[in-house]
Amino acid sequence: MSIAPCCFQGFTWDGTPRGRIERLADNDTYVTGDNPVAAILIVHDLLGWTFPNVRLLADHYAHEADVTVFVPDFFNGEVMDFDTVNKEQWHKLDMQGFMTRHGRQAREAEIFECARTLRSRYKKLGAIGFCYGGWAVHRLGAKQHQPPLVDCITAGHPSLLTKQDIDAVAVPVQILAPEHDPVYTPELKMHSFVTMQKSGVAFDYQHFPGVGHACLVRGDPEKPGECDAMVRGKNAAVSWFRQFLHGA
Repeated sequence: MSIAPCCFQGFTWDGTPRGRIERLADNDTYVTGDNPVAAILIVHDLLGWTFPNVRLLADHYAHEADVTVFVPDFFNGEVMDFDTVNKEQWHKLDMQGFMTRHGRQAREAEIFECARTLRSRYKKLGAIGFCYGGWAVHRLGAKQHQPPLVDCITAGHPSLLTKQDIDAVAVPVQILAPEHDPVYTPELKMHSFVTMQKSGVAFDYQHFPGVGHACLVRGDPEKPGECDAMVRGKNAAVSWFRQFLHGA
């Protein structure tokens, strides 16, 4: 049996998530780490909060960035078939119904409430969102929140994102952007790049050549470059969070 390259690069690819299940603002939540001062909120992608890779990523953030990490269930117990989503067989899924139940308007208030709860408990709070979670972390970092809900955000291959979301961000922003992405389009990428440079906030744009949307959580070892991209994305996020969650 071959071993995925990730195994040689410090990523517990086939490991067992070591966190615990708690409640956060009425949401079932995967929690890992025990830092009483600094925390990270993960807004998951379409694969949901039970997908093993998102929990393994949470474990890595907790250990390597020295934080407590929370992965709430933002789909009210609904779980899509992992294999169908990973193979991008969208015709087999009721995407219209799913987005009616879990779209931006349906879930934004709930995501905000989880962040508010964590902000009341922790001195420092970061947020990271992949795909579906990308729009959400931009909204968490918006200037409308005074005082800020989060201290920094990371968005990996964001979807459902608008130019208005990008314009409104007022906290340090990190973007993890695969080269091939039909939803985080070249136009949106350029808008992020130009807008953030004028915003007065810290900005880190990470380009991932040769890989496509969803690679940073999916990390499919059968797709060239995805495993390496997932590890690099994890390392970039850890560095970002260490910088902004452990300062004064």
